[in-house]
Amino acid sequence: MKKFTKVTAAALAATLSLSLAACGSSASTDAASTASADGAVYRTLDEIKADGTINIGVFSDKNPFGYVDENGEYQGYDIYFGNRLAEDLGVKVNYVSTEAANRIEYLQTGKVDVILANFTVTPERAEEVDFALPYMNVALGVVSPDSSVVTTLDNWNADDQMIVISGTTAETYLTQNYPDIPLQKYDSYATAKSALENGGVAWANDNTEVIAFAKQNPGYNVGIPSLGSQDTIAPAVSKGNETLLNAINDEIKALGEENFFHKDYEATLVDTYGTDYESSLVVEGGVTSAN
Repeated sequence: MKKFTKVTAAALAATLSLSLAACGSSASTDAASTASADGAVYRTLDEIKADGTINIGVFSDKNPFGYVDENGEYQGYDIYFGNRLAEDLGVKVNYVSTEAANRIEYLQTGKVDVILANFTVTPERAEEVDFALPYMNVALGVVSPDSSVVTTLDNWNADDQMIVISGTTAETYLTQNYPDIPLQKYDSYATAKSALENGGVAWANDNTEVIAFAKQNPGYNVGIPSLGSQDTIAPAVSKGNETLLNAINDEIKALGEENFFHKDYEATLVDTYGTDYESSLVVEGGVTSAN
């Protein structure tokens, strides 16, 4: 009986060991981590450096900001920055595909260390995550077919639905300011675009996104190029992760001295937007025009 117990314990330990090893092989999220006062799980800067890999949440279907190309490689404005951030921290980068609605969840559960997914800074989000300095300006916009361009949200037809992506500032803004407009909600950019292409009346999202869509897809017009307030895009980390937050802020300030984000724009966005939007979209060194 004793011999059977020993064998069973050894087998159990081996199984547990294999299970843990398998969990750690998918991404570097099982390294030592810290829990904040509100229960959010995160890895400090030292823990990330010790592991040798930083996990960055990005979009995989939002060209030209974060997308996967025909070779299966992540590309875009956010990726260009993420690559440089990892390089300067002296670690490898592991990109984790995220959707708008789960960006905060991915931070709070430790699936990613940083979110670089076109994340608009809002007071509500700032209660759940810590935002670093901004690197882009943004507002909301509305794109619609050339056959029936939407130029105002006043007198909206109650039978029509506005396409939005769940978890975005567009959804929040319309819910708060235009509660009578029915919302047609999707989880991803790809499905929202498909809905518009398949007879949708209009799509509200970041103006950078809808402008890009109209430029890349003949037959559509951004009838409302700026809706609501002017906001900023910034990296986000778990609430309380001060060492990583400080490192990202220092990085953004240092990169500003070499006009890095203008170089990023010219490498990833100029083909879509041209040079006319560069000065209004790019935030260099974390300093916005309002500061």
